[in-house]
Amino acid sequence: MQKYDYLIVGSGLFGSVFAHEAKKKGKTCLVIDKRKHLGGNIYCENVDGINVHKYGPHIFHTNDKYIWDYVNQFAEFNNYINSPVSLSKGKLYNLPFNMNTFYQLWGTKTPEEAKVIIDNQVKKYGCKNPKNLEEQALSLIGKDVYETLIKEYTEKQWGKKAKELPSFIIKRLPIRYTFNNNYFNDKYQGIPIGGYNKIITGLLTGIDTKVNIDYFNNKEKLTNLANKIVFTGKIDEFYNYQYGSLEYRSLRFENKRLEKVNHQGNAVMNFNDSDIPYTRIIEHKHFEFGKQKHTIITKEFSEKWTKEKEAYYPINNDENQKIYQKYKELSIKDSNIIFGGRLAEYKYYDMHQIVASALSKVKLEFS
Repeated sequence: MQKYDYLIVGSGLFGSVFAHEAKKKGKTCLVIDKRKHLGGNIYCENVDGINVHKYGPHIFHTNDKYIWDYVNQFAEFNNYINSPVSLSKGKLYNLPFNMNTFYQLWGTKTPEEAKVIIDNQVKKYGCKNPKNLEEQALSLIGKDVYETLIKEYTEKQWGKKAKELPSFIIKRLPIRYTFNNNYFNDKYQGIPIGGYNKIITGLLTGIDTKVNIDYFNNKEKLTNLANKIVFTGKIDEFYNYQYGSLEYRSLRFENKRLEKVNHQGNAVMNFNDSDIPYTRIIEHKHFEFGKQKHTIITKEFSEKWTKEKEAYYPINNDENQKIYQKYKELSIKDSNIIFGGRLAEYKYYDMHQIVASALSKVKLEFS
């Protein structure tokens, strides 16, 4: 078989950006993916004319004009603004926490009224040195918002009681004393018209790709195909779990076609109550302002991760960070392997951060 400059394991954003930039430098790349499609977690599946975000909703947002212009090379973006709503005890609330939320909770109409309530609750229920997520939330936003919109949802999301979760998960809670439901503060945001596959296709044009290829089923042979490896999978798996397994959270999705034009009136609705097993419902057509006479919804369930499941979120507590640090030290010694992405770096990344990270690694590689 052909010998390549780079074997890129994983066709998500990191791997695809790296391959694209390496090709521009005159390098040859083979991109492989264990799934039956390219694109990693941003892959969209067209279901009856609606682009379904197969692995959870992805909204591109950034303040970095260079990154925004970079992704706009491959697709035109619409002006979708993420404005999720949250259902708690039968009532709907706007997210992120803003004057609409505070009016829905308390009937307050001015920033001063809302701030007095929050300050009084923080003073009563908060503490100076929060040791867990519950103490952190109470110290930032007070009891009402915490118990209505944070506690049960977070416990479902992470599979642990809020008192057992580290405080850093919500070090900063967005609190707005304006009537602004835009979830992100970033200057640039939207959804690629026609779905994220357009971006992946643009990035990988002219590059050899193979799907349904599990790197670990034939690691030695695949490694020998290239001078260097770009690895975007789980770093602990790459090193055969020699220091133990890192922890992740997994997700499960249930899709359903509904014979109605509009199910929930919004792309993203959170479900806070612990007796509802899923964390949110995604109605995909709203990402692209669809006019179809039917709709597709996805119920998203947060689950305990096992090695048979997909890993979505790293659990960055102290114990896992110590294990990851050992793997990172190993990776630094491997000069022929470049690790990148959420799983390989055991770090939560948004899409714009992944693109920036890949571009940074490319610059370092070819400097």
